[in-house]
Formats: sequence, C-alpha cells, structure tokens
Amino acid sequence: MVILFYRMKKDSYKKLGDAIKKSKRITIVTHMNPDGDAMGSSLALSLYLQKLNKEVKVIVPNAFPQFLEWLPESKKTMNFQLNEKKVKTYVSKCDLIFVLDFNNFKRIEKLGEFLSETPIPKFMIDHHQQPEDLAKYYLHDVKACSTCELVYDLMKGMGHAKMIDKKIAECLYTGLMTDTGSFRFSSVTYKTHLILAELLKTGMVPSDIHSAIYDTYSRDRMKLLGLALNKMHILPDNKTAYIALSESDLKTFNYQKGDTEGMVNYPFSIKGINFCALFTEWDGIIKISFRSKGKLDVNKFARANFSGGGHINAAGGKSNLSLEETVEKFVGLVSSKKK
Repeated sequence: MVILFYRMKKDSYKKLGDAIKKSKRITIVTHMNPDGDAMGSSLALSLYLQKLNKEVKVIVPNAFPQFLEWLPESKKTMNFQLNEKKVKTYVSKCDLIFVLDFNNFKRIEKLGEFLSETPIPKFMIDHHQQPEDLAKYYLHDVKACSTCELVYDLMKGMGHAKMIDKKIAECLYTGLMTDTGSFRFSSVTYKTHLILAELLKTGMVPSDIHSAIYDTYSRDRMKLLGLALNKMHILPDNKTAYIALSESDLKTFNYQKGDTEGMVNYPFSIKGINFCALFTEWDGIIKISFRSKGKLDVNKFARANFSGGGHINAAGGKSNLSLEETVEKFVGLVSSKKK
C-alpha cells in the first residue's frame, strides 16, 4: 500500500529519541548498489549510535563501489548477498531497524522480503517521493537534498550536534556532496550550506573527500567514459540526450561496480539539454538512470514507464526488454512528449 504523504512525515524528536533510547541492538539497512548518500548516511548514523552505546551493524544488500571504501568503518559493513545467513541471524536479534535512503522494500529485493516479514520496528530516514507505509517511525522529507541532511537533523534535533566529530562529518559530507552533484543541483538550499559550515568545524577537509571519490578512476573506467560519450545520442527537438552501454561494452573495460556513477549527468554540459538518460545492460536486466532540469518530473516518468522512481530531477528504473528495445521505447515516449 502506498500512503498519501509525499513531501514530509516527521515524528517528534522526542518520539524518535525514545525509540532509540530503549533499543540496545540496532540494524541499519540501505538500498541496492549503495551510492555516496546511502553509505554516508548509514555510516554516519552508525558512528553516532555507537556514541550512544548501542550495538550497531550496517547491512548493505550488495557490494558498494571501491571509491567509497575509504569511508570510516565501511569495512565493518555486512553484505547480505555474500552473508545471507549471518545477516538474518543478526537482524532477528535486533530491537530496531533503520531503513535509510529508500522507501520501498522492493528496492532491496530478497533482503526486503525478509525485512517485511519481521515484526521488529522500522525507522525510516529518507528523502525520496511516494514512500510506502513500511515503518513505525519516520524522518522523511523530499525537500531534503540528501538522506545525510536528515541524519544531521536527527542528531541536532536530539540535542547531540556536538557529537559530530571528524569521522561523522566526513560521512555526512560525502552524501551531501554526491547527492547534489557537488552542490550544483536545485535541491541545494541555504540550509545545506549552514550544515556544511558546521561540518567544517570538525576539521574535515572537503578537497580530500572530493579527491577520494572523483580522482580515483582506473584507466579502464576513464576509457569506458570515453566510449559512453562517443555513443551519446541527442534528440534536439526534445532537448534530450541518452547513452546506452551494452554488457559487452562494460566487460570490454573490466567494469567494476560504480564505474558508471555520475555518467548520466555529462550530457547536461551541452547547451539546451534538460533531460538525460543512461541505459546499462547487465545479466539480462537494463538499469536506467534519469536526470532532468527544471520542472521536468523524471520520477513520474520512471514510475509510469520503467518500474522506477526517485526525485523530480533524479530517478531510476529498469527494463526486462533488450537494450535495443528499451532504448526504442524511451525514444518513442520522449518523441511523443509523454514525460
């Protein structure tokens, strides 16, 4: 069942605080193919809860990109795909489960099926649209630029802003930076910069984090980017650009998880483009990333046509059609202006 709040659902910080206070063993779960915001928010929350003397474990449904391995305590996470039995054993003994940076258990596939069946209370922290009614406690706001912003709000709302040390700040900055395109998306507000100012007081160095994430490309990843830009197609009448990469393309350049991160945004450098899509083929599934500018709602577009969703200007989807058929469908939809 999809509930009818779309912008915000926030329980009082007292209610949220009481839920945390009475919990001793806590699980934090984030979405498939974890990105900077997913990992940053999860690890920041874990570090914070540990300061409250809680036993905490971060669960990822599958592996996260190598360029996020530098994050504090990232190596302590548990991978459900590799350790299903161990994860289930840990979670079954928990008092509280945090659901971070996603709002639909289908997003985490088999792990979601397991979590939906357990009676353990759930605590959602998320900023994506149209959340499912899957939690007991909510800190949900689509106006937030990232889930990391909401984790910061939680710590501040609990009166624990002074607990934010350099490690927590590094995690939060990672999510803020990556989910805003290095602070250039329209989701950035004055509040974003006020949070950044507070994080800087901890001694964390933004340039070091930027370098750790964006200046660690392998030679193969750079060559894959070159191929992607070479294969870019433009639909000038619709102000749209798209890139389609086959599984063969990815394997040619020894594809590693995260190698296509941010690739969908490159066509925006072309004057006049306001809608971009990236199609990647792997194991018979076509993964799709959508980005837009202005009021063009790619969340609605993804939900209506590609079993996806997300934000107004950033969303994802998937297709079981072939890569060629998926692209053909996309072009047809765009050309008929069904956005």
